[in-house]
Amino acid sequence: MPAFFLRTAATTGLCAALAPLSAHADFVQDSKARLELRNYYINRDNHQANAPQSMSEEWAQGFILRMESGYTNGPVGVGVDALGKLGIKLDSSPDRRGTGLLPYGASQEPVDDYSTLGLTAKMRVSKTVLKLGTLLPLLPVVSYNDGRLLPSTYTGAMLTSQDIDRLTFNAGRLDKENLRDSSSDDDISYAGVKSDHLDFAGGTYAISPRLATSYYFAQMQDIYRQHFVGLVHELPLGKGISLRSDLRYFDTHEQGDQALRASTRVDGGRIDNRFFNGMLTLAVGAQKFAVGYQNLSGEGDFAFPGRDPYSVNLVTSSIFTKADTDAWQARYDYNFTAMGLPGLTFMTRYVDGSHVRTASVNNGREWERDTDLVYTVQSGPLKDVNVRLRNATFRSSNGLTSDIDENRIIIGYSLSLW
Repeated sequence: MPAFFLRTAATTGLCAALAPLSAHADFVQDSKARLELRNYYINRDNHQANAPQSMSEEWAQGFILRMESGYTNGPVGVGVDALGKLGIKLDSSPDRRGTGLLPYGASQEPVDDYSTLGLTAKMRVSKTVLKLGTLLPLLPVVSYNDGRLLPSTYTGAMLTSQDIDRLTFNAGRLDKENLRDSSSDDDISYAGVKSDHLDFAGGTYAISPRLATSYYFAQMQDIYRQHFVGLVHELPLGKGISLRSDLRYFDTHEQGDQALRASTRVDGGRIDNRFFNGMLTLAVGAQKFAVGYQNLSGEGDFAFPGRDPYSVNLVTSSIFTKADTDAWQARYDYNFTAMGLPGLTFMTRYVDGSHVRTASVNNGREWERDTDLVYTVQSGPLKDVNVRLRNATFRSSNGLTSDIDENRIIIGYSLSLW
């Protein structure tokens, strides 16, 4: 029996043991559990002559169990959450590994299964919640990845407060990360360089129902220090027509130990850059037309923890955060409900990056084109089953990285247990 199920049984027992705290407490009444099933197939062709593999192809089944208790009664409420993850190999081999679905060791053989169990203790006072343990932050300065079979997680402490009207404040310290294709908690890191911890603080203030501004500060010990400012605005332009503006700006500098700083430099450059990116989205009925732009100036690549930078150009194959990268994006979305086909949506986008600098390339260029077709079953025995077909094409110049043609098939279903 995989360790995941043993751990899940232990977690269920823990929740049952805590229930007698109060037979009618919100701890029990507000508890909930959900099981997400995710079947994932990736086929990736690497066209560059010096690519380490000509192709990657894997198929796997994922199970994600989320259990959340309510809080005990009283001015200080306590509770516990659990996140169980299990990934099972359906098809792979050493010469087709590396899609990010399955981990593999020195033998290069993808594992048959891998699992983790994360526990989170939580305490609530008024509208302020403190969580300790496994965390899924979704913030400009640190964000978990959910783009493969299983979501990544962090370990640490995080406080979220909404006690001040229209302000959501977050602060915390993270010291471990569990990557999307891993069963171990490793030291938090950037560009392969480990750090003792990442500290962050900041929040979002709603100036009006349609206008919000954000500020965050983050520091990864001995590697970098970062400031973020953001602005999101929704402008109604008429019936069924609106314009959304999403503007983001980072100012990042190296910090701390000289040896760590030297190991993260790109082409002699320091971590000392400014990163602006933003997107304007015009919604007209069932259609959305979007244009995005970014400018990364200064020295070094844009620094961030994990795999997901807070950028409008975080797309399927590339993230467009190499030193000096300027990029623009054009995107189109359509909801087929307007044509009498509810549950069917379409998205296509194109991102073009230029002036890319690496240790071996100056003024490089890379581009990506993505297409998604998604259908959610609306009724019948398969109601709420979600099928996503995704195609991506990535190309680069001057040997920046491998050229890629990729197809994904993702089938998902989420079941409420209680």
